[in-house]
Amino acid sequence: MASLREARSVASRRRLPPLWSLRSRRSSRRRHSLAVLMALLLALTACGISPTDVQDRGNAPTIKIPPPSKTIFLIRNGKLALEAADVENDTVASLLGALFAASSQPLDGGRDTALRGFTYLGIKDSLNPVQRDEVQLPRTSTLTVYIRGDGTLTRLGMAQIVCTAQQDAAYEMVKIVRENVNRPSRSEGQHTCGELK
Repeated sequence: MASLREARSVASRRRLPPLWSLRSRRSSRRRHSLAVLMALLLALTACGISPTDVQDRGNAPTIKIPPPSKTIFLIRNGKLALEAADVENDTVASLLGALFAASSQPLDGGRDTALRGFTYLGIKDSLNPVQRDEVQLPRTSTLTVYIRGDGTLTRLGMAQIVCTAQQDAAYEMVKIVRENVNRPSRSEGQHTCGELK
């Protein structure tokens, strides 16, 4: 008993709280933290928005990708000029198709074409497939463009065809062949854009 009395007197002198008091402080802090946490959870879940049924708001957003926009050569003030052309894809065949389609339409803004009266028939690439064991080098080829028409194909008209085709760097030369009904094919020569400009 004496030791218990001594411990109490030492505790009172040092002003230490009794053991039961420390336990109650810890539990009150836990209760307080728990209360704050519960209040926070209630605030987050009860933010004033009431749940609703699923509602149909129309079609999902989609993106329609336009066809690639490439350029063709038309004539402006008597000289070649690059003009934008909307084509189905980025092939030379599509670009040439757009070039000849422009010759059958009225052009505005000072633009013109020397290909009126001519029709685009197709192309043929002279590039052979790579052979086995062949050294891989940058490959170029001659592109043959087949057209139909009775008029005179001027130097500016040839330049429109050749320069439009040679936007694809794989074509070193462009050969133009005229295919007319009931007459033999006639070559309009092999050209590069640089020599015709």
